[in-house]
Amino acid sequence: MIIWLASYPKSGNTLVRSMLASYFFSKEGLYNFDLISNIKQFPNISLFEDLGINIRDEEEVIKNYIKVQNSFKKENSIEFLKTHSYLFNFHNKYPFTNLENSLGVIYIVRDPRNTVTSFAKFTSSSIEEASDIMINRLLIKGNLEAEKGKGSRTTVYTGTWSSNFQSWKSFKYQDRYLLIKYEDLINEPENTFLKILNFVYELNKSKFILDQKKFKNVIKTTSFGSMQNLEKEKGFKEAKKDKDGKVVPFFNLGKKNDWKILLDNKIKTKLEKAFEKEMIELEYL
Repeated sequence: MIIWLASYPKSGNTLVRSMLASYFFSKEGLYNFDLISNIKQFPNISLFEDLGINIRDEEEVIKNYIKVQNSFKKENSIEFLKTHSYLFNFHNKYPFTNLENSLGVIYIVRDPRNTVTSFAKFTSSSIEEASDIMINRLLIKGNLEAEKGKGSRTTVYTGTWSSNFQSWKSFKYQDRYLLIKYEDLINEPENTFLKILNFVYELNKSKFILDQKKFKNVIKTTSFGSMQNLEKEKGFKEAKKDKDGKVVPFFNLGKKNDWKILLDNKIKTKLEKAFEKEMIELEYL
């Protein structure tokens, strides 16, 4: 069964994946970038390609989302999957996922006024362009001609920032939903990660006994500073290149990414107007 790690891009998904991968896929809880490969991204066009699905027919790809998810099913096991997709139902007949495959969702959200600056840097776009994408665009188009294995080959139906957040709340009505704020991950990592672990064990209906040593090591080695230093030393395969071919650091500003300092008032107002309902609900306004 799948536990989804869902979020709009640049909202803290990589941090949650890193923490979970360190805790569940290492002996000591010491993080390294290889561990993150234990938590795959969905959709990933290579998964469809491996099953012989015609990846040049986008409707055919979406039609087979469930088939590909079925391939992850293993009895009495949990599969964490990262996604930036919103929970859509294509043509009202091809669902993104279903309850037969999905145990629940950990949804990670971040103040859109900070998301926009991070998203702009990551996509080598202006902050104004990034804000328009967050407000209006429903997908990030993939490039099938890109090198095999690259995430950029896959078209991802992100929805808007607001529709992404709203759509995954449908799991809330099944008691299979945990909302995590990026800001809490940064400011209260111990309490927030403990909440995540409790949720995972509750979903799996298994007894939770915290491994204190692992837990402490996870918190220490997945801090922003530690991961930023690791990227400088080893590189990070999920980092992208800008228009000049220069690698854009994935772990860039951390707490220094502060909309109060960095964000133009015009963009701030535009985002607050577009996402007022959600921002009030999340206590960002």
